[in-house]
Amino acid sequence: LRGLLSALFLLLYLTALTGNSLIIAAVALSPGLHTPMYFFLVNLAILDIVCTSTVLPKLLESLVVHVATISYHGCLTQLFFLTWFLGAELLLLTAMAFDRYVAICQPLRYGTIMSWPVCALLAAAVWTISVVNTTVHTGLMTQLTFCDPTHIHHFLCEVPTLLLVSCSPRALNSVMIVIADVYFGVINFLLTLSSYGFIVANILRIRSASGKRRAFNTCSSHLLVVTLYYSTVIYTYFLPGSGASKENGKVVAVLYTAVSPAINPLIYTLRNKDVKAALQKVAPASQLRRRVAT
Repeated sequence: LRGLLSALFLLLYLTALTGNSLIIAAVALSPGLHTPMYFFLVNLAILDIVCTSTVLPKLLESLVVHVATISYHGCLTQLFFLTWFLGAELLLLTAMAFDRYVAICQPLRYGTIMSWPVCALLAAAVWTISVVNTTVHTGLMTQLTFCDPTHIHHFLCEVPTLLLVSCSPRALNSVMIVIADVYFGVINFLLTLSSYGFIVANILRIRSASGKRRAFNTCSSHLLVVTLYYSTVIYTYFLPGSGASKENGKVVAVLYTAVSPAINPLIYTLRNKDVKAALQKVAPASQLRRRVAT
């Protein structure tokens, strides 16, 4: 079973690295993709690469070498980066939903509203707010003491799991978790939901079937990613972690740390003609460079 799981997670990891790297290369090398939508898509690809690299190498080490331990500082480091990129992805999905709302509901003002300074400001806010959030949670975690021997019922270090094995008062940690859940989970989810509510209402007003299909195709990939990501994160950070839900939580964690980063590039490329065309251009160009080098 360890061999099978090792092969599976290695395949997911390589798929995530390859798929997201190809998206970054395709957007960078294709001037036609230098638009706000693909700018945010590159940010999502970077988040997916770093998020899965924070978890899967250590998991593969545990499966292959049979070492199911992690150092205290290693655990806090994993906690810091995992919380950072999970929060950033929630904020980024909200920014991408707003971008699709402007593109479909305010097409004549799209260039003005989603200008490059605005896109850069949104991206900077995504990264900054999420790093402040993870700094607060990690700092509070360093103030706790943990029961000895410390055994976490998970394959990664995250806030809910570590709080279960703490011997210190956790009231402040719990308050900050609630605040983070309300902001990153509830508020951003409602903003995303509102954006798609306006989008759906606008699409329904389009008379032609081809126009409806074209408008829906521009946001269907993002909507699918939002549904998958929010469902897994909400299960982990909002539902109580006891009994069978602990075991289910491990499966859900695999979805948002391994499966989601691996299938996101497939979702965006399989349903996007522009990205597929750019990838087809990237492949011959790389082959030509290798031939010239040879």
